[in-house]
Amino acid sequence: MLRRNFKHIARNPTSVFNAVLMPVVVMLMFVYMLGDAFSVGVDYVDYATPGLLLMAVCYGLGSVATSVSSDMTKGVINRFKVMDVSRGAVLTGHVIASVLTNLVAVAAIIGVAFLLGFSPSASFLGWLGVIGVVVLLGFAAGWLTVALGLAAKSPETAGLASVPLVMLPFFSSAIVPAEKMGPGLREFAEYQPFTPIIETLRGLLDGAPATGDVIAALAWCVGIALVGYLWASSTFTKRA
Repeated sequence: MLRRNFKHIARNPTSVFNAVLMPVVVMLMFVYMLGDAFSVGVDYVDYATPGLLLMAVCYGLGSVATSVSSDMTKGVINRFKVMDVSRGAVLTGHVIASVLTNLVAVAAIIGVAFLLGFSPSASFLGWLGVIGVVVLLGFAAGWLTVALGLAAKSPETAGLASVPLVMLPFFSSAIVPAEKMGPGLREFAEYQPFTPIIETLRGLLDGAPATGDVIAALAWCVGIALVGYLWASSTFTKRA
């Protein structure tokens, strides 16, 4: 299943662009073109990189939802049912392929960030923590996206269902600090799930993660993964 999903990704240039190249384009736009317009107390590339790492995870989700929905609506699952294929492997293959694609996108973001002057203070353990949070977030977002794809009536609507996950980072502390936002939006940014995850990544890269942010980030990731897994399993059982 994993090999099958990678072949589909390789044959679809749009999904490769959305998952890997689009986050790099966004980084160049915000850091290289607009970075001087933001006053955040540090070099903007150092501030923005953690949020852009999270965006790199989110940008490839649309193609995952579309692929899952396509499997459900085009009869591929019926073929698998008469083969010696684990039903769980069908969904797990999509999730693992999504996580591995995320790691490629994150590596591209980090590489471009260093070219733009990124200078983190993270230790080796800090970098391991960053990778761990990214993998956990990718795993959680992958299961939730698979659930959205299974619940959608068509591949077209499945792609639209993941749009809120792509837009949500823009209403967090990814681009500017939440305290610089207007009333209402500030409170939303402070209490939505992506903000503590971004702040955890920012703290790990700075070498001083806040315990409260780490606990909140892990709790959100585990909660999202659990909801996505249970929802996806239930919907797959009903529709398959």
